[in-house]
Amino acid sequence: MSDARHRRATARDGLWKGLNPTMAVAAKGFVLVFVLVALADVDAAAAAFERTRTWIEGTLDWYYIVAVCACLFTCLFLACSPFGRIRLGDDDSAPEFRTSSWLAMLFSAGVGIGLLFFSISEPLFYFDNSQSAGYPNNPLADLAGAVSMDEARAGHAMRVVFFHWGLHGWAVYVLVGLCLAYFGFRKKLPLTLRSALHPLIGDRIYGPIGDIVDLLAVFGGVFGIATTLGLGVSQMATGLNVLAGVDPGIVTQVVLIAAISLAATLSAVSGVSRGIRILSEWNIGLSVILLGCFLILGPGMWVMGFVATSVVEYLWHALPMGLWIADDPRQAAWQNIWTIFYWGWWISWAPFVGMFIARISRGRTVREFIVGVLIVPTAMGLLWIGIFGGNAIHLELDAAGGAGTAGIIELVRDGNYEAALYGTIDRLSDMGWLTWTMSALATLLLSTWFITSSDSGTLVITTLLSMGDPHPPQRFRIVWGLGIGVVAAVLLLADGLLALQTAAMAAALPVSVVLLLMIAGLLKSLARDRQ
Repeated sequence: MSDARHRRATARDGLWKGLNPTMAVAAKGFVLVFVLVALADVDAAAAAFERTRTWIEGTLDWYYIVAVCACLFTCLFLACSPFGRIRLGDDDSAPEFRTSSWLAMLFSAGVGIGLLFFSISEPLFYFDNSQSAGYPNNPLADLAGAVSMDEARAGHAMRVVFFHWGLHGWAVYVLVGLCLAYFGFRKKLPLTLRSALHPLIGDRIYGPIGDIVDLLAVFGGVFGIATTLGLGVSQMATGLNVLAGVDPGIVTQVVLIAAISLAATLSAVSGVSRGIRILSEWNIGLSVILLGCFLILGPGMWVMGFVATSVVEYLWHALPMGLWIADDPRQAAWQNIWTIFYWGWWISWAPFVGMFIARISRGRTVREFIVGVLIVPTAMGLLWIGIFGGNAIHLELDAAGGAGTAGIIELVRDGNYEAALYGTIDRLSDMGWLTWTMSALATLLLSTWFITSSDSGTLVITTLLSMGDPHPPQRFRIVWGLGIGVVAAVLLLADGLLALQTAAMAAALPVSVVLLLMIAGLLKSLARDRQ
């Protein structure tokens, strides 16, 4: 019966052939209305974004913390339980991609642009003690007595960055991806979020309830990806300014969104096995080269020791940090601006990244999936942040005028986060040609990560709208590939970074409810499967 319902849910001919007509119309209509309303009155849209963010931060901060912790605890339980032996597919199925390609695609789709944007600016923000933003730069360091800008505070700064980019966030991706892969490949249900609710509501997933669940995933994906693309183009524009004197303003950013969205759409049309896989592996190669430059030109031994110590400290304090809820108003302001934004961003990305991870993970066991997705990309991300951020912190610690006088931290205090990367590169070498080459490499890497994030998102959105078809119609990949770029451009026009962050946090709210229901459905079905 389920297969028959699945077939009836997608159009067999006409304009919407291959898609669920109800979902396709609703999704396009919502995005179109959002774009038109935001463009009609940019100032009113900006004010609405600010009110939305204030309400979420003041009312639901605890809820986001609980939701993310629930994901991490569930992952740890499943990895250590007998359920870990269950295969995501038939018992005799084998993985579709070799492990190296699988891990490269996990890393590129799951993090990408965000690491380049925040890997230097965020550690320096937490290392700073000026409170220039109007709230403590790092209340966790202040509570521990590390208030001076020295190596002790530097360690606390890196620990908090690792917390925001580590196990808690990736656990969200693991749960969504695991649910989709398990129900899609083992239970033969559509590769969509609605399938995880089948143990709870049965074949009603093919009705309005299922449509709403998948539409929420589409909206979360659109705004989550748009947030990342908006951050990426602002940093790319800064890079072009450094390299060629191009004005980094909003016009340049919109042009960049248009150009790279077109490239991402072409990649999405080519599919996972060609464009997306090749670009993901290309990203890893470029990343290794850039990381090598930072290690060679910077104090490599000091940085690696600093990273190792910070990782150990992070792992020791990860659970207490994850459960901490600030009660002081100024500490709460920091937690809302940083931690709650990050949890919302991870959750809003979860349908898109989870779907993509599931799509490339057929044939792996539950334990292999959890270890691969939770541990390996986290380790790679922490190494990246440690090397980039560690070099920037060392430059500030070792500055001739005293700690905090190297000039990079001033960029962060002024809110010029995207320039911190290029400021660090400029101070690593006195050779102009090498500085220019590294800046060009960083900008190129931004563009390729931009493309892999956007093309993966496009493929996932059209997969959801086609009821889990891993090869959705190409014409709709083109529509959504360009549509995501339009949403990112509108958010930049509305209110820049604030609008981008608010969109991600707001989109995460309904998705988080679905996520908790998916966990319940997965645990119920796994218990039956093992019996």
